[in-house]
Amino acid sequence: MNAPAILSRLLVSAVAVMSVLATMLPAFAQDKGTLDPKPLPPLTNPNDPHLAAKQLFGRKTLPTAGAPRVIGFYAKGCIAGAEELPITGPTWQVMRLSRNRNWAHPAMIALLERLSAKIHKDAGWPGLLIGDMAQPRGGPMITGHASHQVGLDADIWLTPMPNRLLSRNEREEMSAVMMVRKDRLDIDPHAWTPSHLAVIRDAAKEPSVERIFVNAAIKKALCREAKGDRSWLWKIRPMYGHDYHFHVRIKCPPGNPQCEHQTPPPDKEGCSARDFAYWFSDRVLHPKPPKVPPKPKPPITLAQLPADCRQVLAAPDAKQ
Repeated sequence: MNAPAILSRLLVSAVAVMSVLATMLPAFAQDKGTLDPKPLPPLTNPNDPHLAAKQLFGRKTLPTAGAPRVIGFYAKGCIAGAEELPITGPTWQVMRLSRNRNWAHPAMIALLERLSAKIHKDAGWPGLLIGDMAQPRGGPMITGHASHQVGLDADIWLTPMPNRLLSRNEREEMSAVMMVRKDRLDIDPHAWTPSHLAVIRDAAKEPSVERIFVNAAIKKALCREAKGDRSWLWKIRPMYGHDYHFHVRIKCPPGNPQCEHQTPPPDKEGCSARDFAYWFSDRVLHPKPPKVPPKPKPPITLAQLPADCRQVLAAPDAKQ
């Protein structure tokens, strides 16, 4: 077999693997929490250089003291001085409290508080249901996300917040509403409403927002239904999963020189048939598992993160 043919086969297999893994993401987003979270057991050898960094960061239940500082990239970093989003606000409620992932840079906290109030006015929702943000010190998570490591990412449910205070049990067990049709080619017209467009549009128009990840079917609906000013559509990026929630990512805040910027997406709507061709192709919608399962990718170790993340782990807890 010649080199181009081998490369082509490898690319097809890689797409299949990514597609299969991506189908697992919505399930995690819907995983129920617990009313009685148990602390993780102590590590036998926390200084083992081969130990996954997620085991270290997953055991930190409080942030560091001091000023907020973003270190590294969205999918390879940590955060010092993270701030906690209150679990209940005038126009938001945090879900899955047992995960302890309602931490972020103050810029993200301010955005969510401001956005939830704006959506209450513009979309008529009582408020937002907030999913995963970051761990108290960021870093890799034991379950669920590759990104969300530096306090600049947040998941927002596409289910409106009920007009009442949710119980702790509801926050752990309530499921978000599926927005995508069974054939994965468009939104479910029984679930999707014009207010969903207003919610995502308000988020995209925030100057600090760099990207918003949604299922391709949701992006398709936004392209079809957006009227008037469409300048915000370029921030909406199709991504595997994301059919129950949308993922907001903000830019590196000023005064954070160790924060690694992401290349901005192309400044175009992304609404052409060519833009959707990959996402609605048979290989993505109906991926075939590779004949030979790939070897699991080794987890990120502490040595592979920015050097200052070691200091973040060792720093004393902020006083509560």
